[in-house]
Amino acid sequence: MKAIKKTIRQETPKQRREHKILIGLVSYYLKSGKPVGSETLRDAGFQDISSATIRNYFVQLEEEGYLEQQHTSGGRVPTDKAFRAYATVCLDELEHGNYQGAKPPHFEQEVATEMKEVVLYLQQMTESVCEIAHTAAFLSSPRFDQDFVVDIKLISFDQGRYLAALLTNFGLIHTEILHSPKKLSAHALNRIESYFHGRLNAGSLVADDLDKEELELAHRFYQEAMARYLVSYSHFTEEDVYTAGFSKLLRYPEFQDAVSLTSSLSLFENRKALREIIRETIKSGKIKYWIGDDLLSHLQSPTNCTVIACPYRIGQKVVGAIGIIGPMRLMYGDLFQLLLEATDAISKCLTSSLYKYKISFRTPDAQVLTYEGQKRFLLTEK
Repeated sequence: MKAIKKTIRQETPKQRREHKILIGLVSYYLKSGKPVGSETLRDAGFQDISSATIRNYFVQLEEEGYLEQQHTSGGRVPTDKAFRAYATVCLDELEHGNYQGAKPPHFEQEVATEMKEVVLYLQQMTESVCEIAHTAAFLSSPRFDQDFVVDIKLISFDQGRYLAALLTNFGLIHTEILHSPKKLSAHALNRIESYFHGRLNAGSLVADDLDKEELELAHRFYQEAMARYLVSYSHFTEEDVYTAGFSKLLRYPEFQDAVSLTSSLSLFENRKALREIIRETIKSGKIKYWIGDDLLSHLQSPTNCTVIACPYRIGQKVVGAIGIIGPMRLMYGDLFQLLLEATDAISKCLTSSLYKYKISFRTPDAQVLTYEGQKRFLLTEK
């Protein structure tokens, strides 16, 4: 996305008033969600300008593509171009310490908590941002080394398919579908899980209570699940992306219609487009936003969504980004503050935790896991 420039030149008093009218209208619309008329806007803080003059400004702004009128006698609503102008002002005020929005959230507990479960921490931060912002949220992560599998659970689906869920020391959950020639009883599954635990904790065969057929199956399941995970863990070609809060979007009127919901929010499940946005954010090293038609460079159809993303660091290196997906009618300044607070907390916690626990990390452009790293993984030692 190209850098957003000031969308209205402010060279004359008239142009400055026009800009002020636009920002005031967008601000009022964000709070009310209703079309804004000239009388309404005048009563909302523009008493020094007549309603007739405000209407003239409305006409001019509509011609310039910032406003639209849904009904001939109705008020005006902002377009995506107007939301961009408003977001630019909010970000400029925030950067200069002049933003007067809601008190920014704090993540003191997250910053203070040094934890080895860094993947779990990142997933929890994604959920926290989702809950505070009341939007969908996403986060990209580097790959952390010195990790190993600490537990494997089996869940039966039908006659021959089982879900193996592998939990790692850093809190990552990896799943694989495994196949068996026959359905296993609940007791057999428990015995096989006990076999897994023995292998993971002692590095040796634990065959107590397993008959010959179950032992062969347990060994095959273990080898298959671990081998698949090792391949995935070693060859890191794309960012790990965590998402949360899709259901949060159902609260917005813009997404009540099923067709609008599926077409406009396809980005949430479009990992290729999401990763492109994340990489743009990481490359820029600063907070970025895409509003409405800005997303056409990543999606095939128009959308009424907004995406805001902010990068975080480990030490001085930008390694990932956290962001939100929502409607265009958002409190941009408050969300900018939220994401800046969140990335500051993530950067501090990861930098401290990785130093304390001597954890290294890889980004997708790095080489695959070294032989020593693979050996450490295969031994699954604590």
